[in-house]
Amino acid sequence: MAHNPLVSIVVPAHNAEVTLPRALDCLVDQEIVDWEAIVVDDVSTDATAAIIAGYVEHDARFRTLSASAYSAAGARNSGISTARGRWLMFLDADDWVDAGFLAKMLAALEAAPDAVTAYCGSRRVMPDGELTPSSIPTEVAIQPFETFSRRCPIRTHALLVDRKTIVELGGFDVSLRTCEDWDLWQRLARLGKRWVMVDEPLAFYRTSLNSLTRNSTQMLADAEIVIARGFSPDPRVKKPASAHANGAIETNGRTASEALAWFALWNAASDCGSGRRSISPQTLRALPAGRKWAREIAKVAFDGLMVGSLSVPAQLAARWDRFGGSLTELITELGKVWGDPVAGRRVQYHLEEMLLDFDDLAAPRRLARTLGIRVDIRNPTSIEVPEGIDQIYAYLMMDSQIEAVVQFGVLGKVTRRHWIELIQNVVAAERLVDSAARFARRSPVPQQAAGADTSNTLAAEALSATAERGPDPDSHFGKLARLAAEARRLVRSSAEAAAPPAAPRRARPRHDMDRTSFWNGYFATEDPWNYGSSYEQEKYERQLEILPAGPIGRALELACAEGHFTRQLAPRVSHLTATDISAVAIGRARARCSDQPNVEFGVLDFSADTLPGEMDLIVCSEVLYYLDDLAELRRIAKKIVEALAPGGSFINAHAFVLRDNVERTGFDWNTFGAQAISETLAGTEGLVLDQSIQTELYRIDRFRRQSPDEAATEPMIDHAPIRARLEIGVARNIVWGGARALRRDVARSERRQRIPVLMYHSVADEGPAALARFRLAPAAFHGQMAWLRANGFHAIMSEQLERFIANRQPVAGRPVLITFDDGFQNFADHAWPILRANDLTAEVFLVTDLVGESALWDADSGPPTPLMDAGTVRRLAAEGAFFGSHLATHRAIDGLSSSDLAADLLRSRMFIEWWTGRPTTAFAAPFSVTDRRLGRLAKECGYRIGFGGRHGPADLDCDPIDLPRIEIRGDRSLDDFVARIEAVLEER
Repeated sequence: MAHNPLVSIVVPAHNAEVTLPRALDCLVDQEIVDWEAIVVDDVSTDATAAIIAGYVEHDARFRTLSASAYSAAGARNSGISTARGRWLMFLDADDWVDAGFLAKMLAALEAAPDAVTAYCGSRRVMPDGELTPSSIPTEVAIQPFETFSRRCPIRTHALLVDRKTIVELGGFDVSLRTCEDWDLWQRLARLGKRWVMVDEPLAFYRTSLNSLTRNSTQMLADAEIVIARGFSPDPRVKKPASAHANGAIETNGRTASEALAWFALWNAASDCGSGRRSISPQTLRALPAGRKWAREIAKVAFDGLMVGSLSVPAQLAARWDRFGGSLTELITELGKVWGDPVAGRRVQYHLEEMLLDFDDLAAPRRLARTLGIRVDIRNPTSIEVPEGIDQIYAYLMMDSQIEAVVQFGVLGKVTRRHWIELIQNVVAAERLVDSAARFARRSPVPQQAAGADTSNTLAAEALSATAERGPDPDSHFGKLARLAAEARRLVRSSAEAAAPPAAPRRARPRHDMDRTSFWNGYFATEDPWNYGSSYEQEKYERQLEILPAGPIGRALELACAEGHFTRQLAPRVSHLTATDISAVAIGRARARCSDQPNVEFGVLDFSADTLPGEMDLIVCSEVLYYLDDLAELRRIAKKIVEALAPGGSFINAHAFVLRDNVERTGFDWNTFGAQAISETLAGTEGLVLDQSIQTELYRIDRFRRQSPDEAATEPMIDHAPIRARLEIGVARNIVWGGARALRRDVARSERRQRIPVLMYHSVADEGPAALARFRLAPAAFHGQMAWLRANGFHAIMSEQLERFIANRQPVAGRPVLITFDDGFQNFADHAWPILRANDLTAEVFLVTDLVGESALWDADSGPPTPLMDAGTVRRLAAEGAFFGSHLATHRAIDGLSSSDLAADLLRSRMFIEWWTGRPTTAFAAPFSVTDRRLGRLAKECGYRIGFGGRHGPADLDCDPIDLPRIEIRGDRSLDDFVARIEAVLEER
């Protein structure tokens, strides 16, 4: 019985005398010897037949067939018909594989016995012998049919496939002049069986002038047939997997027409590379124009360009003059087809960046929008920027070595001064010092005197250059200055008034003052605690409710402040002595109660001074917190007992404070509160609690001076709700439900190098379903902010974060930077009140050209959300919100020209400064899209802090102009939010 080899290799050959020996030699070199090679001579007229005969004569594993198929598909089918191996491989006569190909592919198949085929990566070989980078499509192993229904990412000889399955599928379709391998792999994948990947480039594919892949018209016609089959039932496949029986799934726009457009793009780019234009841009209409696809479109064009121009990536930029014009025209026409020239420019930027990333810049490379150059950092010279160029891609060189790669937007000539400043920013200082010293040693010019500092020549020159009167008007900075002047004129001519200067904040009294000065400092401004608020008035009403029954003769009010409660208490007593430590407060109280004849006022320090005695009632509220400690409170409690007449009452009202009990609702003050005060008074000899009115936030107690022989009775405890609206000054100090950590405690014990920067958009209950990810319900936002407050977080601003990074200074406590993109009106309506109530603030990034209008960029998803107007921005800024730039127009920056980008940055910053009266130093890139130009251009436009597309917490090693953020999605739970923040806490 004849031996059946493990692998049969089918090699079609037509007039292949030049390349066939290399192809057959790679089989002889295989580490696995159990194979047969069937070489099919397809009507060759050169020495192909003689070459085949030589191999057959010397190695019995080679067999030959003659065919008149006039096509690779037909010749392969002839070979399949006589193949005996378990596995099939198809090797064209001008290609080859690595010596380990069979061994590695068979090992992969042995490890995956359910697989129908194994595939590997490949590399193209250009006519000059240069190799392209490896291509290994991982998606084939995951979704083979959905991949092959749309494209063919695998070379014909990069597979080892089950022979019986190929026979059952009918082999290659001979009606297709091209794409016949794609068609067969598509049928194979429709079976739903496993494809296993070997993650190495083991296959090598020659690209030549005569390759059928350069016949774009034929390729596109055949591809249309194959793609149509992929999206339909295919009767040629008798037992398709049920999921694939009716063809590919059209999801998220991944249609047959889009698949054909992607293939047309590759061919159109290939045509540009070969100097032809046979494909109409209209065939590209179905390509997605969205930002996220721009780089993928550029990658496909780049790949087609390599094949068309027969160039490897490192050669493309140098050959730009051959195809750059037609390629740029193609991309421009693509933008027109989309109706979005900016989208076309975005693709152009990505493509040119790819070209230059591979180039050595041995000579200047002038592309359509980018100039690639080398710059000697020891002797930079001015560069005139050609028309149409708006970005520079440069290698900063020293001693033929690349010290840094820079890419930046440019508006005009790049002067020597500009280069020096840039070099100092991106090249390590020690390298510059070393460079200057070595340059000085070699320089023919006279050296400075001994002892003179010659080490930092560039820095000295840059410093002197800054003293020049102004930039060259044709230079980059000259044109930037013109754009800034235009932005200033536009801002000043706007209808919106400038924000008034911020009122100076009242200085808080220092605790190291003497007590009298401290309280006079508080009363420097009238009504420091908003005594007329409904919350304070409700407390006054309840203190009056708890007064003892019957007539009250002599009453003493300690710490009467400005007399608001005094006026309400006076009608309830025969005589009232109202006292306060502050003469300023007493003056206001006396004026307020001037029509109350039974009230006398006096300045009294109840801690240091003697209290008047024989009082039937003493009232002292909201002040005992300010005593030094509980020992002083105990001393004063004894004084109060002594000042009361027998049976006299002492009433006090104080708030619950977290320091007393962190597990219940309370005020986050650094002092003791109602619980400690009540317990201390209850423990004072001679005082007994008669009645207590307790709310969630405070308690009002009435104690009585007890006679020595009087038996104690159970106090009456009443629980009352708080009906009054809480003013923000009160609410922001409350932690509802208790705290897990107090700010002051974590500030003492924790230092943070990683800071969560949270990114929000909209806070609303309703909106378009497509934007649910970007919309958080107010109740959910409240839950998140309450969690932050209860866990000891405090809000910082981007300027503080920049300062921490610049000083490499860990942050005390638990900082969080809360940011909002877009500036929706619902921030003012919902988010801002919640933030203030939790003693937090946020930084909102505004789209300044659309302030007061709506989010037009979301119009495709539903009714656009209204944006805050300038008046709202001004009000919120006065209340403590902060604002930064989301640029002027909310256009993704990677499609803007450098001039438009600079104008957007400048105009936005100046309008926000006009509205808020504060410097604006931070921006957030719209759509979180950045490119290599943004950071430097933003700095030149006056920004110091930027947020782009990076995700995660910020840390002290971050670049302040490209800080990451943590997106807080509206479709995630509070548990998810907590997990994200706690993950940052765990990484101190």
